[in-house]
Amino acid sequence: MNNKTIRVRFAPSPTGYLHIGGARTALFNYLFARGRGGSFILRIEDTDEVRSTEESIRAIIESMKWLGLEWDEGPSFAKSGKLKVESEGKTPSTFHLPLSTPDYGPYFQMARLDIYKKFAANLVENGKAYYCGCTPESLRKMREEQAARKLPPKYDGRCRDKKHDENDPGKIGCVVRFKMPADGNVEFDDAIRGRLSFENRLLDDFVILKTSGVPTYNFACAVDDYLMKISHVIRGDDHLSNTPRQMHLYRALGIEPPIFAHLSMILGSDGSRLSKRHGHTSVLEYRDEGYLPEAIVNYLALLGWATQESKQIFAAGELEKEFNLENCSKSPAVFDNQKLLWMNMEYLKKLRPDEILSRAKKHIDNAGLKITDEIYAAKIIGVEKDKIKLLADVPKILDIFFIEDITYDEEAVAKIFAEPEAKKMLAEAAKELESAAEFSKENLEKIIKDFCLGQGVKNAKVFHPLRVAVSGRMQGPGIFELLELLGKKRTLERIARFLKP
Repeated sequence: MNNKTIRVRFAPSPTGYLHIGGARTALFNYLFARGRGGSFILRIEDTDEVRSTEESIRAIIESMKWLGLEWDEGPSFAKSGKLKVESEGKTPSTFHLPLSTPDYGPYFQMARLDIYKKFAANLVENGKAYYCGCTPESLRKMREEQAARKLPPKYDGRCRDKKHDENDPGKIGCVVRFKMPADGNVEFDDAIRGRLSFENRLLDDFVILKTSGVPTYNFACAVDDYLMKISHVIRGDDHLSNTPRQMHLYRALGIEPPIFAHLSMILGSDGSRLSKRHGHTSVLEYRDEGYLPEAIVNYLALLGWATQESKQIFAAGELEKEFNLENCSKSPAVFDNQKLLWMNMEYLKKLRPDEILSRAKKHIDNAGLKITDEIYAAKIIGVEKDKIKLLADVPKILDIFFIEDITYDEEAVAKIFAEPEAKKMLAEAAKELESAAEFSKENLEKIIKDFCLGQGVKNAKVFHPLRVAVSGRMQGPGIFELLELLGKKRTLERIARFLKP
């Protein structure tokens, strides 16, 4: 297997958004393939007939494209930006556009039902699977009896030895179950966890094909991994319990299994499994809040993997070269929102002001802010760059420079102008500013500090009223940088407007 072409896959179920754990799995598969000249396949496992939705499919694909996890084979967007749709009869819509050859698609499981039926029939014909006509009611009673006898809940094989002729109508309404060996162990080597062994007696004759003709997860997964020539299955350890069943399927079908690597789970800061209460879990939520995709990718790469030197920040292309399965940890990873925010700031610092402006366009538009001069906007961002944590911060930095009718923070106004002399001091300071021949921060600082000295007041008694009068708030650039950016005309106009009775 090690000498074969590397082919890995990310196979999400479209029952919701792409969460952080799924994105980490997709990333590790992507990095493993890219670093070894292999292929990265996206396969949509949409056999959950009730919960799978087109909206989820689009959200998954949108998330992966935003993260830059481009796949070599799988669904794709058409030139219009919409997903390519192919429909057949009454089957659910399928989305398939091969990006490379050879083509192992379709890449939606609901478009592969005939394939699974043929493999299931082969297993039945060879005595390795059987038809089961047990009703939900009989199965429920069986489990109740097992619970009363303190036995593990598992199918008892009551239909295992029933014979079904090819034309037997009794097959209608039956599921197909796999014949699990009654004793012994199933063993396999995990690339992260080493040699693993599971007792067969703890595994039951599981369903591989439902009455609807739709396969169950383990069966469809094993068949697809074989037909798509997957060399390595890199997935979360929540799938570890599925692997013994899939190994039995491979053997029953006479198939060489892929190499398995089960990634450790991701925990929240409180030690419980990562969930909504720990913050965002959807990749698109992080995008909408203003995180950079490269920061998310960098951070996800460090959840359960590390270099020998514990490197934290990676330049473009470095992760693909350095990632390996050997350095993946068996221990759970802890998601730290503060570290992710720090990493995002580090990536923002590397961008030019005009790049930040461009990246923040959607956030600026959503804020209803119209940028009339991009060079001027980039200059403002350059001054405030170190304060930007998220792209969503950019509109809040720019707005006071592009909105003339600024909104005043009532609490700031009440606090700064509580003293009767504050407005009078502001008016006198404005006269000094009006006489300034050069409206640079250096000259303005000298003028205002000399004014404070002459009036015998602390700098804050003038600095704060000036800031609130021209910006409406207490936060922002240094006061003299702020005045220089606004310019003399707008600075004096805003002070006059503020002082107007």
